Amino acid sequence: MIILDELKERGLIFQTTDKEALRKAFENGPISYYTGYDPTADSLHLGHLVAILTSRRLQLDGHKPYALVGGATGLIGDPSFKDAERSLQTKETVDGWVTKIQGQLSRFLDFENGDNKAEMVNNYDWFGSISFIDFLRDVGKYFTVNYMMSKESVKKRIETGISYTEFAYQIMQGYDFYELNNKHNVTLQIGGSDQWGNMTAGTELLRRKADKTGHVITVPLITDATGKKFGKSEGNAVWLDADKTSPYEMYQFWLNVMDDDAIRFLKIFTFLSLDEIANIEKEFNAARHKRLAQKILAREVVTLVHGQEAYEQALNITEQLFAGNIKNLSAKELKQGLSNVPNYAVQADDNLNIVELLVRSGVVNSKRQAREDVQNGAIYINGERTQDLDYTLSPSDKIDNELTVIRRGKKKYFVLTY
Repeated sequence: MIILDELKERGLIFQTTDKEALRKAFENGPISYYTGYDPTADSLHLGHLVAILTSRRLQLDGHKPYALVGGATGLIGDPSFKDAERSLQTKETVDGWVTKIQGQLSRFLDFENGDNKAEMVNNYDWFGSISFIDFLRDVGKYFTVNYMMSKESVKKRIETGISYTEFAYQIMQGYDFYELNNKHNVTLQIGGSDQWGNMTAGTELLRRKADKTGHVITVPLITDATGKKFGKSEGNAVWLDADKTSPYEMYQFWLNVMDDDAIRFLKIFTFLSLDEIANIEKEFNAARHKRLAQKILAREVVTLVHGQEAYEQALNITEQLFAGNIKNLSAKELKQGLSNVPNYAVQADDNLNIVELLVRSGVVNSKRQAREDVQNGAIYINGERTQDLDYTLSPSDKIDNELTVIRRGKKKYFVLTY
């Protein structure tokens, strides 16, 4: 099975340029290819991971990747299927984001070993020195306005308005392909399906300006079984930066994907073989309530993104919280596991009697409710049931001298910080 066939079987090919020519290019030996990432934030997110891992699969198959971080295009903004123009960022901000994204990409591609070691490029290196007149004469003349307006990403914005800045974006991305082909013999570009118009601008420029053939593969934009855009959790992106989305939060994201998505996501987001996934599918379908596929998916992706130690920590946090063993976790681990629960900063003059504290911290609405909950055994301090109405929190209740965890009932957690 050549790599194109495996990508297709994994559901990783949405569109390509000439299929036969692309297959022949792979059959004729290793190729050089690139994927572009615009620095629109200080981190990539799960939506980028499809293209990143597809690039890694090609490298493992012997092909040479170039990872382009758009220090220039990031200053402009891609209009593709956006309702409004992006806010322009300063060059200092974009440069900082470029550095962070380059660091993230280095975790997935091998930049050190072999003839096909990955190379990092920044399109500001060529756009920063080209004059506007030269760009219009040497690049712009190969694109008609009719051609540019035919792109879906542009047509969708014409009615609401599109600036010349964003209108010209496709030419810039097209020139990236030309530049990489000219300097590094790059003949293939990989990107999300929303980039089709920008990517084929590159093949068009190669054809018209250099009489060469370039290829494009788009990977699908992933949605879940309900059609919801993938990589969003309660409206927030799931980031690859551990400081923005902790390994525990990422673990929970994968652990909670729907049954109908689990096997499909194993094919897309892990490097388990298709035979291994087929065996997992059989066992999973025989007892879906055990969530085997989700557990393996969470293990594989968190390990891939954050490493084995981070995965083991996320698993431990999950198991200890499920069992209610709060004291088995450090304050750092609890901050990961309980990052989304209500917090209350204990004040120096707070009455630390359990009844008073439950009301002041917002765990309950009244002293009457607090007394009932305590007496009925519904209140737990650091995992231990507390039924004494006169109980007062002491320094021994502070985990690592930083926080105390209150649980009301089976699942409602609250964190007191000091």
